[in-house]
Amino acid sequence: MKRTDLVVTPWGARFRGRYIPCAIGHGGLTCDKREGDGATPLGTHRLIGLLYRPDRIARAALPDWARPIGPFDRWSDDPRDPEYNHYLPGAAAHRYRSEVLHRADPLYDVVLLTDWNWPFAQKGKGSAIFVHSWRKPRHPTEGCAGFARQDLLWIVNRLRPADRLVIRGSTMISVPTARERI
Repeated sequence: MKRTDLVVTPWGARFRGRYIPCAIGHGGLTCDKREGDGATPLGTHRLIGLLYRPDRIARAALPDWARPIGPFDRWSDDPRDPEYNHYLPGAAAHRYRSEVLHRADPLYDVVLLTDWNWPFAQKGKGSAIFVHSWRKPRHPTEGCAGFARQDLLWIVNRLRPADRLVIRGSTMISVPTARERI
């Protein structure tokens, strides 16, 4: 594990020397992720993309590599779909079950994409492990990692290409001292 990793546990997250409250899936943490189990998968995950709602988040508030979410963008979460666990830009009419990314609520206004079960998805091993805004403080997600909007914006603006999401269950994260926060 590197100091620059975004480390998430059931007790909170740590990134670049800062403790940040977060939420995990209502199914807890798992080594055996299954589609629909509500669990957050343990392990080290690459961060492969950043999506945002341009009607809700100013482009200038995000790094250069952020891409806008369109009104018909979806993410396939149907194991029968040949595009299972893939981004479906502009897929207004999609034959298989998929999750709408352009949501009425603010959960996906800013979304970090991970490489969980991607790009070569194994059917039923789980899809769409995102880092996104939480509904309310520490309210469980459907299997993703959730943060307060201002914390999520702070994180995405400090990410570098080699940074990773590390989901751990066995070690509690201590709150950093004033010296560590520098």
